[in-house]
Amino acid sequence: MSKRDEFIELLNTFKNVSPTITDTQRRGLLKQAVQHYALSVEEATEILKSLGLVVGEEINYFEVLGISIAELQNRSEAAITAHVETTHKKLYTASLRAGGRPRADGRTEAQWRILLNQARDTLMEPQKRHEHAAMLQQPEVEALPEENPSPTFELTEAADETIHEELNHQIVTSNIDAPPDMAFIPAGNFQMGSNDPAANEDEHPVRTVSLDAFFMDKYLVTNAQFKEFVDANPQWREPRWFKDHIHSAYHDGGYLKHWEDGIYPSEKDEHPVVCVSWYAAMAYAQWKGKRLPTEAEWEKSARGGLNGKKYPWGNSIDANDANYFYHVGDTTPVGHYPANRYGLYDMSGNVWEWCLDSYHADFYMNASPQNPFSAIDSVAWITRNFESVKSTRVLRGGSWGIDSQGVRCAYRFRGNPTYTLPTFGFRCVKDVQS
Repeated sequence: MSKRDEFIELLNTFKNVSPTITDTQRRGLLKQAVQHYALSVEEATEILKSLGLVVGEEINYFEVLGISIAELQNRSEAAITAHVETTHKKLYTASLRAGGRPRADGRTEAQWRILLNQARDTLMEPQKRHEHAAMLQQPEVEALPEENPSPTFELTEAADETIHEELNHQIVTSNIDAPPDMAFIPAGNFQMGSNDPAANEDEHPVRTVSLDAFFMDKYLVTNAQFKEFVDANPQWREPRWFKDHIHSAYHDGGYLKHWEDGIYPSEKDEHPVVCVSWYAAMAYAQWKGKRLPTEAEWEKSARGGLNGKKYPWGNSIDANDANYFYHVGDTTPVGHYPANRYGLYDMSGNVWEWCLDSYHADFYMNASPQNPFSAIDSVAWITRNFESVKSTRVLRGGSWGIDSQGVRCAYRFRGNPTYTLPTFGFRCVKDVQS
């Protein structure tokens, strides 16, 4: 499929919800066309026109959920969250019960439920809610002539220039030379966690987290790469990382159990290495001059700049997006599925990924908003002294054997650092030197 066809497929997704989009959505789509699909603004605009998408009034998410702006202004965040969740659940349940009946607004019930979810996701987050309210309360512009009631995608010269300036700024700020097979993850804020009622308690609440810039491996560490590490660390050197010579303190008995005589299965050269303990992952990362990602670094990387979405690409998932829930029944070669917007592969599914942090259920509630890290000691100390660590560690991303709930960006898992399951793997990060 060409880049142009991929962009058209993206637009058809929008059209399935509604043929009317907001001006903010239009500008976002044009940016994506230039950044991710190698199209010009002019070419993307023509595609938008040809598909019949038109810019209409901004959807009022307060009205969608039957809530007024004034009604929420003097309420606490806890009360607002409860109100939005309750109203959303009531309307969503009613829509499910309605079946395939036609709606008076012209939407299908499925389209209405998508809109309900968009409204909930917007109103649940204070910053998004305030921005949405401010947008709705802006003075109305002069109406268009009657013979042309629907705005079109005609860009003024100023608007066209603004989009190009924004794109150029993004390209310049991210134009940093990354090490081979690593992606640059820019410094800044992102929304960590989930407020979804179906999410686990340890994912709550959503909070704004600020991280310094770093590099992350584009791919999971493969069998071939891990063998280089094993071969570079002789059997007589402590600690030993050969299958039959690793110290019992660093694994649970299943270390590299699918390898024979120091050799992995020949057909799995580019598959992620599995059956590796946290200790072995840390040792490999140290050997490469890298480290494991913190939990916050992993989640920001997985989201790829898409805040509030379940998965690295959006809110839905199928077997074409990732290796999960036994669709394949085993690992797949790294890079087999599409990358996210940071150019990272397999952030959902394939294998669980070890993180640097110790696991604490209330981490989201109590951690610092600046470079949060769940451990008594610093990142540098843990990296240097990982052999001394005994506490439970975090794993992220899900695996080929976990369902759609478990491969969400916010889903948290944990394991003893000695665990060596056939669904456990890892990738590394590297600090950006100042």
